[in-house]
Amino acid sequence: MKVDARPRHKNKPRPAWKIATAYLQWLRGRNCAVANSDCGGRTEAAHTPDPDSKGVGTKAADYNAIPLCSVHHHQQHTIGWITFAKRHGIKSIEDCRKSYWTAWPGWKEWSRNV
Repeated sequence: MKVDARPRHKNKPRPAWKIATAYLQWLRGRNCAVANSDCGGRTEAAHTPDPDSKGVGTKAADYNAIPLCSVHHHQQHTIGWITFAKRHGIKSIEDCRKSYWTAWPGWKEWSRNV
C-alpha cells in the first residue's frame, strides 16, 4: 500500500463576518444555558444551527453560539440540537442565541465593523 505523504489541503479561512472571538470569550464566562443540577465542567461556546451562515465544511458564525457546560455541550453533539432542546425545555434555539448575542456588550460595535 502506498501512503500519500503530501501536505493535506487546508480549508479557506473563515470570513471576517463569521468571527467574533471576543463574544466567544465572553460566553465562556457565563453560566450554562441549561443551568440545572446536572451541569458540570467548564463553560464552552456551543454553536447553534443556522442555515444562513453554515455550509459544507464550515462552522456556523460565532454570533450563533450559546454557553453550555462541557457535559451539556457533549450531550448536544451526541443527540443533536432538536432532541437536546426538547429534553431541556428550550422552546426556541434561535431566541436563546439572540438573547445571549444582544446581552454581549460588544455586539453593536462588532456589527458596525463587519
